[in-house]
Amino acid sequence: MIKKKKTEVYALGQHISMSADKARRVIDQIRGRSYEETLLILELMPYRACYPIFKLVYSAAANASYNMGSNEANLLISKAEVNEGTTIKKFKPRARGRSYPIKRPTCHITIVMKDISLDNEYIEIKSLKKSRWKNKHTTMVYHDMYSSGGVWDKK
Repeated sequence: MIKKKKTEVYALGQHISMSADKARRVIDQIRGRSYEETLLILELMPYRACYPIFKLVYSAAANASYNMGSNEANLLISKAEVNEGTTIKKFKPRARGRSYPIKRPTCHITIVMKDISLDNEYIEIKSLKKSRWKNKHTTMVYHDMYSSGGVWDKK
């Protein structure tokens, strides 16, 4: 029986006290990037969500080096997802005996890293990233509706 060597490791952070939308804003920037590039991006981004995601990426890399013995230069973030967690509900006392509900959303973050040196088929890094900047500058072509055989052109 031939066993396939495991090429993916993951780190899971549960009940992180932050909205899932705010964490997704950061996760979308690092998905499909290498480990060193991800750490550089997370250190320089000004969002509060960067620190817990930085800790998860660092933890996933430590899992990869301990469990698979892989080098950090060969690691790639193959999958990163954010799911909504439970909402912490509290009541704040207000004037005249009233109460005001406070909802603290939480989220679950999963980071999956792949070692590209152990993988048989090498994937291109750009194929994992979303192509956001397709054709930003397109030229507009204006047609003269009287001379180019348009609707108003009488023959």
